Amino acid sequence: MLISKWMLGAVGLALLTAPVFADDVPGDLKTTMIDGKTVITDAKGMTLYTYDKDTAGQASTCAGKCAAAWPPAYATSGAKPIGDFTLVKSADGKEMWAYYGMPLYGWVKDQKPGDTTGDMVGNVWHTAVEK
Repeated sequence: MLISKWMLGAVGLALLTAPVFADDVPGDLKTTMIDGKTVITDAKGMTLYTYDKDTAGQASTCAGKCAAAWPPAYATSGAKPIGDFTLVKSADGKEMWAYYGMPLYGWVKDQKPGDTTGDMVGNVWHTAVEK
């Protein structure tokens, strides 16, 4: 059977844009390929980040002005942990998503899906990528 270059291209594009581990990602989140890495994003495709000052499995330490700039990735009501994604408390006491126990945050300076301007801010913020 002959497979056209167009068909191969379409299949390749589908693989590049499809969520990489969709069955193991909560409905509030998804994954996206950005610069060759599988990045964890919110449902709108905005990049999520981890904070070095947090401790895995513990409540978020980002509060006040920090949380205004780095909004917690809040979980919807009734959300359940799945795979490597768990729930921890944000500094304001609400449930937020964590990846390998590390709380996940957005970044107010990212303007569109695919932006990763928060990576390495202050050498303590990191793009959340698949491990």
